[in-house]
Amino acid sequence: MADLRLIYVDDSGVENTGWIVFGWLDCTHEAWRVCLRDLLEMRKDLYREHGVPVSEELHTTKYVSGRTRIAPHAPANTKWKDLGRAVAVRCLETLRDCSHISTGAAYRHSEARGKAYAQEKAATYTALVQRWDRNLAGRSEVGLVNMDGDGSDPTYFAAHRALTLNTRHLIEDPFFHDSRRSQLIQMADLVAWTTYAHLNKHAGNQFAHTWYEDYLLSSDANDGPFEI
Repeated sequence: MADLRLIYVDDSGVENTGWIVFGWLDCTHEAWRVCLRDLLEMRKDLYREHGVPVSEELHTTKYVSGRTRIAPHAPANTKWKDLGRAVAVRCLETLRDCSHISTGAAYRHSEARGKAYAQEKAATYTALVQRWDRNLAGRSEVGLVNMDGDGSDPTYFAAHRALTLNTRHLIEDPFFHDSRRSQLIQMADLVAWTTYAHLNKHAGNQFAHTWYEDYLLSSDANDGPFEI
């Protein structure tokens, strides 16, 4: 029986910059319990150290900028940007140190805007799905893709259904989760955002310019983000 690999993926990038980024983490089904337990233990530490509830969604764009008060009972003088960035680093350290988790990132930079940008993003995901499928086949594994969202974007389904049924190793359509209730999806969001900060080194994210090299590169099976 082929091993089952669970892939958790999210996107990042901004249309007006032209960047399209997909970041993910994956593990075997056998290691899933260990990976989730490591993340839950980390979340307990965040509660003890910073008052961030385990149930609080960690949406990277919001908490690293200090826009979300992720610790409801924090002192009035809390510096929310500092807290958010400390939380992000703690999450990244956990991903780095969990030997069962692999990470990855793919990107494309486009001059397209509007509808054309959306089409370019769909094409990027399609190429990534094809690459995942080839890699799974090479390892004699099968995979399931898990994403944030309600499944309303048909391009994700189309990318999976374009694979040849008789030979495909990515099984089923992507599974969509409520990110508020999935620690692994929240970590995929962090991988995608960290990759974007690594690729698009604008001044506002200077604090995160080296996060990819510092925390994710060692677990990246592709030795860094790749253009697709």
